Amino acid sequence: MRKQDRTHVESKRYKALVTKAEKFEPMLPTEALEKVKTLATAKFDETVDIAINLGVDPRHGDQMVRGTTTLPFGTGKSRRVMVFAKGDKAKDAEAAGADLVGAEELIEQVTKGTLDWKQYDLIMATPDLMGQVGRLGAIFKAKMPNPKAQTVTPNIGQAVSDVKKAARVEYRVDKAGIVHAPIGKVSYTVEQLRDNYFALIDAVVKAKPSAAKGRYLKKIKISATMGPGVPIDVLNAVKPVVK
Repeated sequence: MRKQDRTHVESKRYKALVTKAEKFEPMLPTEALEKVKTLATAKFDETVDIAINLGVDPRHGDQMVRGTTTLPFGTGKSRRVMVFAKGDKAKDAEAAGADLVGAEELIEQVTKGTLDWKQYDLIMATPDLMGQVGRLGAIFKAKMPNPKAQTVTPNIGQAVSDVKKAARVEYRVDKAGIVHAPIGKVSYTVEQLRDNYFALIDAVVKAKPSAAKGRYLKKIKISATMGPGVPIDVLNAVKPVVK
């Protein structure tokens, strides 16, 4: 099949799925996850993503929502990690599987532009080096190590291990007030996806800024990489408290 014909077929397939999804009423999390799995028809193991529309205004610093959490079953995708550390902390990072570890020499390479740091998905650092790493903020921008994102930590070995095992996920509200994050793969069981979903939702809820007013969880949709979004009932989006 020629490339343009395949694209045409995929477009028709996607439009049909979207039309079907538009008829969905908001569902309970488990039901929505089951539906997402049935709608995933690509020939590869699609990632299951969540989009959470929050009642915050990210233009105000006191309404920024950002952090990390550990998913019980991981995201299914390991990431390349660069770490600023020295001494025993550097050894811990290397033992945990960090892809590149260094201190002053690494900072110098980034400053001179001789290191392709963009090939790394995550940049981490120990607190003792942040006085020097902080000067690279204009270069790293959104990838800059940050205590709120737990990418600045004295427990660098454990942090790197969590990332390399794909257990740790970072969330950050964008300019539109939406948090996007992966919660697993289509090949995961519904139960695994459900536990990952609740872990992320719980973390986002706990990160609610005190300045945020009104409804915090406004809309939630989950989808597979090549599939349409399936809405979740926000009134039943959080894991019930067992008494």
